[in-house]
Amino acid sequence: MNTRQNTPKFYETMSFRRKMKKSVVLLLLLLGSIVILSPVWWMISTSLKTPGEIAQYPPSFMPDSFQWSNYVKAWQTAPFTRWALNTIFITVCVVIGNVVVNSFVAYGFAKIRFRGKNLLFTLVLSTMLIPGFVMMIPQYILFSKLHWINTYLPLIVPAFFGNAFFIFLLRQFFKTIPDEMIEAAKIDGANHFQIWWKLAMPLMKPAVITVAILSFNGAWNDFLGPLLYINDEKLYTLQIGLQTFKGTVQTQWHYLMSASVLVLLPVILIFFFFQRYFIEGSNITSGTKG
Repeated sequence: MNTRQNTPKFYETMSFRRKMKKSVVLLLLLLGSIVILSPVWWMISTSLKTPGEIAQYPPSFMPDSFQWSNYVKAWQTAPFTRWALNTIFITVCVVIGNVVVNSFVAYGFAKIRFRGKNLLFTLVLSTMLIPGFVMMIPQYILFSKLHWINTYLPLIVPAFFGNAFFIFLLRQFFKTIPDEMIEAAKIDGANHFQIWWKLAMPLMKPAVITVAILSFNGAWNDFLGPLLYINDEKLYTLQIGLQTFKGTVQTQWHYLMSASVLVLLPVILIFFFFQRYFIEGSNITSGTKG
């Protein structure tokens, strides 16, 4: 009798503990979200303030009156439309290069047998250990010798020569495709190029979209590359253009934050619409489920 009476209490205790754990996890996630989103909120709040409100102390978290005209004036202060088109052109080229080249190389490492494949793949991965700043001066000298300075070529061409991380990510997904499907396609007369494009790539949608999103984010937010190689103001990208609001004497914070919000908006929208594929692409075991 005692055992029967204690059993419901035991399950009630376990249920209470589970609810407490979930509540604690949700609370921690909420606090973490507040910490992460606080700078974003401060940027949006500052973009809607007047210069007087920005300079006041103590600072206010909400503007007294929403200055929506800051967005229009900030965009019209400089040729941001031209800079946006420049950024879009570079970003599209980089995304295409990273998706096509890295997926083709990854397919070769995953599904084609050749001597020294493992050694070559190890060498490719070892390039991830080289800091980017170490290669900065040699790359600049190389592009200078090629007369590519003040052009978009130094920003676009490297995307067509592979990225070790993207190759590794895509290779792991290609390995989840059954070899029987590859062999069946070969029996039907398909070559490796046709198998890669018509068979493997459609099955790799989550991984491909993940690579595209990461490539887009890197190219869209790239500041150092255009700063090094672009000298002509007509060729500026948005990240370089944002610096026009920062002067040696005074910084137009309300315009700088307004333009920053507009520049950040495409990144947020792309991740919002493709987050399902991004999450699937981050899970290597999902493989051919996409």
